[in-house]
Amino acid sequence: MKKICLTIQITAFLLICLNGLQAQTTQTKLSQVELINQSPLEGSWKYEYGKDTTGYTDFIIYGTGIDAIGKLASKGKTIQETRINWAYDKTLDKLIGLSQIKGGDNASLWTVQWISKDKYILVPYKDISNPEESSRKTVGTFKSYDLLEITYYENNKPVKTVNYARVK
Repeated sequence: MKKICLTIQITAFLLICLNGLQAQTTQTKLSQVELINQSPLEGSWKYEYGKDTTGYTDFIIYGTGIDAIGKLASKGKTIQETRINWAYDKTLDKLIGLSQIKGGDNASLWTVQWISKDKYILVPYKDISNPEESSRKTVGTFKSYDLLEITYYENNKPVKTVNYARVK
């Protein structure tokens, strides 16, 4: 009788534990469109990019996408201008962005996915199916409404972190 009770208790315990483990690993799917619209990204941002180099980026929410217009300036002179048009792709459930540097002779295609309400990951489009394994990636984290920390990775190692501050 003791063996049967012990077996039942162990079985019940395991069922409860397994059920609890399954509940913990089940993730709710994040709505990329909602996260875009809820993020504090929209607006004007300023950041220090290097010695004597300041960056400025304006993010404009446009439907289910984002337009980003940026420039780098050094000693009061614009040295680079960039435009990125991000558009939500429902099939991929990610944003696809075409980046172009003014005066440049090529454009690059990127993908971005929000992984929480205040964090996103950006990788080259060719790595869309496995962003964690991408040799180049960028992770953006909102530290507050007015502070966005962006970390650039090469071969899964951080190479540069830039703090964007909202311009009021």
